[in-house]
Formats: sequence, structure tokens, C-alpha cells
Amino acid sequence: MVPVVVIVGLVLGAGVFCWSNTKSSPAGSPSWSSVNDFVYQLQNVDITAVGSTKFDLVIADYSLDGSEANRFTAGQISALKNSPGGPKLVLAYMSIGEAEDYRWYWDNSWDANGDGSPDASAPSWLGQSNPSWSGNYKVKYWENEWQSIIYGGSASYLDKIIGAGFDGVYLDIIDAYEYWGLGGDSGLNRTTAENEMVDFVKAIANYARVIKGKTNFGIFPQNGEGLALHQDYVQTTSGIGKEDLWYNDDVPQSAAYTSAATANLDIFKQAGKLVLVVDYVTQQSLIDDFYSKAMAKGYVPYATARLLDELTVNPGHEPD
Repeated sequence: MVPVVVIVGLVLGAGVFCWSNTKSSPAGSPSWSSVNDFVYQLQNVDITAVGSTKFDLVIADYSLDGSEANRFTAGQISALKNSPGGPKLVLAYMSIGEAEDYRWYWDNSWDANGDGSPDASAPSWLGQSNPSWSGNYKVKYWENEWQSIIYGGSASYLDKIIGAGFDGVYLDIIDAYEYWGLGGDSGLNRTTAENEMVDFVKAIANYARVIKGKTNFGIFPQNGEGLALHQDYVQTTSGIGKEDLWYNDDVPQSAAYTSAATANLDIFKQAGKLVLVVDYVTQQSLIDDFYSKAMAKGYVPYATARLLDELTVNPGHEPD
């Protein structure tokens, strides 16, 4: 679901905050525009092993196991950024379109019987569980109470990530606007869902860069590439991540699907943004094909296991 790079950002209000990913990084650190390989691992992370690799960018969870007790310390993240394998940018994975029942903010009374439907005591922003990912629940991300969990105070998710020294955030479940929007599976048919996701990401970026003063903080949404139609959204991001672009596991995607997705990704690319692509292919011939196609488009590819639970270095595609 996400690479080993940490991206975090917020934007407040209706104003547009534009940011270029060509800005210089702190001395000794790579810039977003210089990244040509990355690693994405959320589970079973050995940061010493990751640090020994030459990957430019790492996308990881802010915690060893997702829990508050096992959060990575500022010292650990600093060591990873300045590791023996070479300097690295590090993004923290953060889901903003779903709540996860193993996070510090979760209350077991919200779904006491574990049937995937919120109980009466659950907050108004909590929706149904994701049938594909146990323990993940859709959220009404436009509600203030959910947004205050994500950013805005010293105990918020984003503040924890910034405090640990991550270079940015990798924002997941951006495409939740499709679930809540017109024709979406939620049945809510919320006409404002798309614009509200744009505003949410912009608010995150603004909070990190302006309120917290982290001017080069990376903002990388994963999927939801259809939001490329919003110029202010594209300019706010440092780049974008996309899963399953050419393959769904080892099955080729339809030409129509890939063509539509790349048309949107190219908008980010043409705006000078970093495009990260992750396909969960396992056969060597398909891995080679994926890397070839991605590099021909000017994207940065990474093939790995869908559970994101292993450090993958693909033969013939090692980081340099």
C-alpha cells in the first residue's frame, strides 16, 4: 500500500498553498526531484537493514507495528536518513480516508462485537469496515473531529510524524471521495466529497509547512489520481503514488484502465512532481516489464509483496 518514504502535510482554509518539489532539501539530503528509486515497507521493518540499502526514498509506518508504544524515535529516523547506504528521504504512511483499529486513537467500544458496523457509541465520522482489509473503517473525512485526529494539535497524528523527524507523509485512501461521492458504494452520493478531499490534503500540507514551519515537507497522496483535474491540488503535492498501474498482482490491467490512470499521472509529472508507482508483481518477467514501462514514462517504480511486509530488492533493478 505504501513505499518507505515519509510525507506529511496540511492546508487550512480555502486558500491555495502552492509548493514546488524542486525546492532544496536540508544539506546532505536528497531532493524530491533527485529520487530515482524507493522502497515501501510497512510491516516487519528492520530500519538497520533498510539503511544499508542505497534506496533514495523510504516509505514506512511511523511505528514498528502501528502502535503508539513502538513509535520510531527521532534518533532512529535520523539514523535512517543518514544511513550507511547513503542519505535517504523518509515518508511516513498515514491513512486519512480510513480509521485503523490498531492505532492510538481507536476505542474498542466503537465496534465492540467486531462485525464491521459502528456501534451506537461510535463517533459520527466512523463508517463501515473495509471488507478487503480487516480492522480498517471508512471515515467521513470532512468532519472536524476526524480531521483533528489527523492534524492540528500536539497529540495529532501529523504532529507525531513531524516530531519524529520524517521528511513528509504518504497519504492513503485518498480515493475515499469515490466511495462517498456520486455513485459510490456508500450510497451517500455526497456531491462535495471530491472537493472536500482536495481541501483536506491542502489543509494537511498547510499545517505542516506553514503552521509547523516545515517548508519542504513532502505531501504524497497514494491513488486518487483523478484529482489531477484540480490544479491547486497538484501544486500542493510533492508527488503522487499509484498502485496496480500495469498489473493487479500478476494479472495485466486493461489497456483502458492503464491509459486513463497514466493520463492523470502525467499531469503530475508535467508539473514537476515525483511519480511513484507500485505494482505487486512476483514473476521476474513481469517485474522486468513493469520497470521498463514505468521508466519509459519517467515514473519511479517499485515491485514488492502486496502485504508490504518484506524488504524487496529486485534482481536487475537494484537501487544505485
